[in-house]
Amino acid sequence: MTSNSSRRAFLQRASMLAMSGVAAPLAVNLAAMAEASAASASDYKAIVCVFLYGGNDYANTLVPYDAASYNAYYALRSNLAYQHSALSGTLLNTGAPPVDANGLAHQYALAPELAPLLPIFDAGKMGVLLNVGTLVQPTSKQQYLAKAVPLPSKLFSHNDQQSEWQSSMAEGASSGWGGRLGDLFEAGNGNATFTCVNVSGNAVFLSGKEAVQYQVSTKGSVPFSALQSPMFGSASCSSALRALITQPHAHLMRSDYASVTQRAISANDVLTSALAGAPAINTPFPANNKLGDQLKMVARMIASASALGARRQVFLVALGGFDTHDGLVKVHPGLLKSVAEALAAFYQSTVELGVAEQVTAFTASDFGRTLSGNNDGSDHGWGSMHFMLGGAVKGGRYYGKAPVVASNGPDDVGQGRLLPTTSIEQYAATLGGWLGVSNTDLLAMLPKLANYNASARNLGFV
Repeated sequence: MTSNSSRRAFLQRASMLAMSGVAAPLAVNLAAMAEASAASASDYKAIVCVFLYGGNDYANTLVPYDAASYNAYYALRSNLAYQHSALSGTLLNTGAPPVDANGLAHQYALAPELAPLLPIFDAGKMGVLLNVGTLVQPTSKQQYLAKAVPLPSKLFSHNDQQSEWQSSMAEGASSGWGGRLGDLFEAGNGNATFTCVNVSGNAVFLSGKEAVQYQVSTKGSVPFSALQSPMFGSASCSSALRALITQPHAHLMRSDYASVTQRAISANDVLTSALAGAPAINTPFPANNKLGDQLKMVARMIASASALGARRQVFLVALGGFDTHDGLVKVHPGLLKSVAEALAAFYQSTVELGVAEQVTAFTASDFGRTLSGNNDGSDHGWGSMHFMLGGAVKGGRYYGKAPVVASNGPDDVGQGRLLPTTSIEQYAATLGGWLGVSNTDLLAMLPKLANYNASARNLGFV
């Protein structure tokens, strides 16, 4: 019979073999990093990834507003474009507009449905990240066309690019960068179970080498109903069932199942008690809003952080429906409205709880979409625009480089697919650094980060 230690060693070697190329040192280094990193976390901080599944249409989210850029935007998608007059109330004003490769200073407007986010931006608590996407290393259009540099696996593919965004690796990765952050900090949490919390379902983003994502519903943990009340009216029957499904066993798979079950039962008890004793949240969240329901649960867990023994937490929430090949004008505005109302309520709830400075939310998606329309929708793209918000965010401004709005321009690899000028590694490293991860540990956690100059690895938005 294989011992537990031998089994763990086998799994560690298997995971290292499965991760080829630059990812190979990852499994070797993370365990050694965890204890030292966790020891430095004496305060509370959390990051919340808001993943927009399907590939969000960047051009109708953050809309070019200056005359030259708007005219180019409108010419390339006249049947999809917002009217310029509809945008004037949501213009994002900054003291230093971003400049593109042609030297043009850009102005942008939020889509009208994103208006609830404008006060947060104007208050300096929300930033905009321009043209961010999956990259292996800094890449020019000439290098891309000549295939002179390595590129992310299977560009423009949903599954592959979701994996690249969430794990910084090709599809099939066993860990995500959110989970690898959890590896570093779970030893410093009073209860490691609540380090990586998923309110949207299973995702590689929160899987670590050691950290295991804890999945909750929008109402809290999912209890074993037969253990919550007497089974068949018999407390003895419930007790017998608990013993049966949690007792250790010589068979490895049965033993692991029992361990997971015991963990779920214990976590349910702890979380239920913590949520019951947490401060009430009076901030109104939008009704009939799936993302809002998820973010309200995150807010409730953050309010319970002390009772859960949490010092560092990584959360994932998500909303689908962004694969707008058709019906973009009908579908996309409603999606954006849901996102804006949910995020605005979540930010206000952190203000109410007095933890706004300690919580940073950020958006992510499979990819951006094409600027050129295809009748009544847009197709799979590459680079996109994303938002970061929270009390620690140095907001009211843009980060990254503004893309040129032009067909076959310097940032366009076809149909308005943006060649990213900022990588997800830089995005992740900035958030990880804010949580307290050292530069050395970030390089081990995000191997492709080494392909960027040290001065460019932290984007500075927190």
